[in-house]
Amino acid sequence: SLPSRTKGPFPTTIHGGATSNRLLTIRCGPRDNRGPLVKGRVLSSEAIQAVQALKRAQRSPNPPDVSRSLSRLIKADLLATLRELLRQGHCDLALKVFSTVRSESWYKTDLGLYADLVQALANNRMAEDIDRLIGEMEMEDGVIDLGDKKGLSRLIKALIAAERRESTVRMYGVMKRSGWGCIGSGVEVDEYVAKVLSKGLRRFGERDVAREVDLALESYSNACLGRVGV
Repeated sequence: SLPSRTKGPFPTTIHGGATSNRLLTIRCGPRDNRGPLVKGRVLSSEAIQAVQALKRAQRSPNPPDVSRSLSRLIKADLLATLRELLRQGHCDLALKVFSTVRSESWYKTDLGLYADLVQALANNRMAEDIDRLIGEMEMEDGVIDLGDKKGLSRLIKALIAAERRESTVRMYGVMKRSGWGCIGSGVEVDEYVAKVLSKGLRRFGERDVAREVDLALESYSNACLGRVGV
């Protein structure tokens, strides 16, 4: 099927014979529960076919192995397939695609993608899968890109919103192994990330861990002030 397109504006007659321009949304392709694609989300024909094949396989009494077909997709199409499945609420299928993504040679831990997954899983009440997801992150290369402050803060907020106490603590452990809060590591302790994490940990009753986060921020701030004063 083809992605939805918005055409217009089209003149529409209103009271008094005047006309008003409005946008008309046209949906193309089979009628399912999928909403129209928004601006900026354009799927290639390969990604659309992959989404449809996965959904057909899920409905089949003898589902075929689609992993080989997924591995043939280029990076952009594979990620687009994953995000489209998340958008449609097919989290179980999205996790299968994510497994293929993680097996690709180009893959590096993407905090923003993890945040998207956690949010979708939480919306579908798949709490155990959230914990499993963070556990898999721990077993990847052991470090994350702490320079991705937006992705990191989104992931932490998603875990807290999903009420995943243990996974939030484990996420902090991954951050520490990546150099966060470690003196001499040269890694920035972002104030916003630290405050979001500390607040969430206190909410979960993890006061000792929260104090550790607060001290890391304080030490980093003092070190920065010391450098400025030199």
